[in-house]
Amino acid sequence: MQLSEQEIVRREKLQKLRDLGVNPYPADLYPVKETSKQIKESFEVGKKVILAGRLMSRRIQGKASFAELQDSEGRVQVYFNRDEICTGEDKILYNEVYKKLLDIGDFIGVEGELFTTQVGEKTVMVKNFTLLSKALKPLPLPKTDSDGNTYDEFNDPEQRYRQRYADLVVNPHVKEVFVKRTKLFNAMRDFFNKAGYFEVETPVLQPIPGGAAARPFITHHNALDIPLYMRIANELYLKRLIVGGFDGVYEFSKNFRNEGMDRTHNPEFTAMEIYVAYKDYNWMMDFCEQLLEHCAIAVNGTTKATFGKHSIDFKAPYMRITMTEAIKQFTGFDITDKTEAEIRLAAKKMGIEVDDTMGKGKLIDEIFGEKCEGNFIQPTFITDYPKEMSPLCKEHRENPELTERFELMVCGKEVANAYSELNDPIDQKERFEHQLKLAEKGDDEATQFIDYDFLRALEYGMPPTSGMGIGMDRLVMFLTNNQSIQEVLFFPQMKPEKKAVSLSEDEKLIVSILKKESPLELEQLKQQSELSNKKWDKAIKGLTKNGIAKVEKTETSLNVFLS
Repeated sequence: MQLSEQEIVRREKLQKLRDLGVNPYPADLYPVKETSKQIKESFEVGKKVILAGRLMSRRIQGKASFAELQDSEGRVQVYFNRDEICTGEDKILYNEVYKKLLDIGDFIGVEGELFTTQVGEKTVMVKNFTLLSKALKPLPLPKTDSDGNTYDEFNDPEQRYRQRYADLVVNPHVKEVFVKRTKLFNAMRDFFNKAGYFEVETPVLQPIPGGAAARPFITHHNALDIPLYMRIANELYLKRLIVGGFDGVYEFSKNFRNEGMDRTHNPEFTAMEIYVAYKDYNWMMDFCEQLLEHCAIAVNGTTKATFGKHSIDFKAPYMRITMTEAIKQFTGFDITDKTEAEIRLAAKKMGIEVDDTMGKGKLIDEIFGEKCEGNFIQPTFITDYPKEMSPLCKEHRENPELTERFELMVCGKEVANAYSELNDPIDQKERFEHQLKLAEKGDDEATQFIDYDFLRALEYGMPPTSGMGIGMDRLVMFLTNNQSIQEVLFFPQMKPEKKAVSLSEDEKLIVSILKKESPLELEQLKQQSELSNKKWDKAIKGLTKNGIAKVEKTETSLNVFLS
């Protein structure tokens, strides 16, 4: 790895510290007693404190220095004075260690007394400090000039997601998102526990991927010599527990779907699923809006939240509309009693792309997704889905063409999905078989397996049950005003990081020309570079080989552009 000049200097300082007998990575416990927040909230002049954190700024003025220390709760000002720290003749700890060998980003422990500066700043007078960890790479800190303009901010999304550890240090607002995420999980867990429901764990590796329509990730178990699938949902396992006698179970599960990535989808995501015996989807709607009202207040102190340009309110009750009514309202088309062919023709007339692999349920789903979803900004329950769209859901008690299902829509996105659960094993088997036919027809999102063990469980008898799943990552997005799911995941999935390529001076010259104008005609680029034929050939070959530049042929010339 090629080190920058700053990284080389920090490694030299590391060795100098060791030469002075200072261990830059001590193993000893450091007896932290206060945080920056506690110091400020219970400030008392003269109080002795012990805290630790990162050195984030310094203003050295001879034998005195003001600095900022950042810990898990925020920042606090600390004051270093040579004669307070080095009371004897030996001034090395201040003159050498602090002034010359410490850097921004280093972890230090501080013992001192509290005082207030002339301008009223609550500050720690350092009596002693200990180096706890030497940072060998400089933090990507923003800089502010004399006019108050900020530049070099660490705000490139790809860099931030790849180096979340640095993002959390230099962008404090990012940490608040994840604090709120934890508050949401705690609030939801507390709500369920107080209702008397039981938190459980179910397998991540499953012999059959079930409980949702999605492509699974496939792996292999060497000892058993069988394929296994990373779970796409935990529904069928949780229902087995209802069969086994639990009245209410829930799980926060990591699910994995081998599908596309965008601003609202990550291949690894967190879902919450809950199943409660002797309930139906009408009860679950009431329960859902009470739950989300409780969670919104726990996270933000209010039921209201801002998401982009929208102000949304999670206060119950929420509007309810059937899927049939929603489609009719926004398209004028009534799906009631329509055949698959009629729905396909209607979708085409609406300008929706369809193909022959799509069954009736998928066609209706496409129409709703394209023409209706985006219209529901405030929390809204979409109810009574066509049977073809819900293979695990109980038939509607009043209309056999529909199911007792709802989805909660917020800002045009699904947040929750719930059913009156299908508990008829014969009906369930027929639904699985229908899904299997759709898969054979080419629908890669249809269920491609029949879980016979789950059918056996249903044959032992499952009481009337209602279940609900909530996409936790998406809910966090709405409660923290983040438009991208990557912002609410500590470590979102990313493409492999491109390895840094060391460029020759000639290659750097060509790149600098292309940065000003790209694409550029090859001969024109060669002339501007003023390189000899030999140097030109070597440089352009190096750039194209490493994927930094590309040469594209047109009818009249060869053009070069940066990849």
